[in-house]
Amino acid sequence: MTHRCALLLRAVNVSGANRVPMAELRSLLSERSGLHNVTTYIASGNIVCDAPDDLARACADVRALIAEGFGVDTPVIARTHAELARAEREDPFPDAALDKMVHAMFLEAGAAPGALQQLTPRLQPGERIALLGRELWIDYGQGGVASTKLTRAVLDRALGTASTGRNRNTVRRLTQLTAPA
Repeated sequence: MTHRCALLLRAVNVSGANRVPMAELRSLLSERSGLHNVTTYIASGNIVCDAPDDLARACADVRALIAEGFGVDTPVIARTHAELARAEREDPFPDAALDKMVHAMFLEAGAAPGALQQLTPRLQPGERIALLGRELWIDYGQGGVASTKLTRAVLDRALGTASTGRNRNTVRRLTQLTAPA
C-alpha cells in the first residue's frame, strides 16, 4: 500500500546554499527511490509522491540519494495528506494578519519536554508560538522571519529534533497536492 504524501526537505536552495535542482531531483527519485508519481512544488524542497507504508524508511532513502546525487545532507520529513489536512485545520493563528508570516515547523519526531518554555523567552514583540503534536506553529508577526530570534539552531536545541518550516500558503497547497485523486 502507498500513501500520497509530502516529503519536506530542510534548507535547500536557500540563498544559493544546499543546491538541489528540482527537475534533477524528480528524475533521481523517479528512477531510484521506489517512490511513485513524484512531483515537486516550488524550489524550496517539497516532494509530493506516493510512498510506501514505511515513511521513515522512505525519508532515509531520499536523504541518502540527495546526499549521493547532490552532496547535500538534509533532513527529510514526511507528512501524509491526512496529517497535512489536520495541521491546516488546527492552525492556531487564523487571526494572523499575513499568511506568509505564519509558519508550521514540521518536526521529524516529537518535541523534547519543555520545548515551549525554552522558546518563549526568545519571542520578539508580536510573535506567537504553539506546539500541536509534531508541528510547531510560529506567527512571526509584522517583523517577519528576518527579525526573529527563533533561528534553526535555537529551534533544534529546544525541540530536540530536526524541523523544517513552511508558510501557511505552502501548507494549504501541499494539502491540496496530496489529496486523493
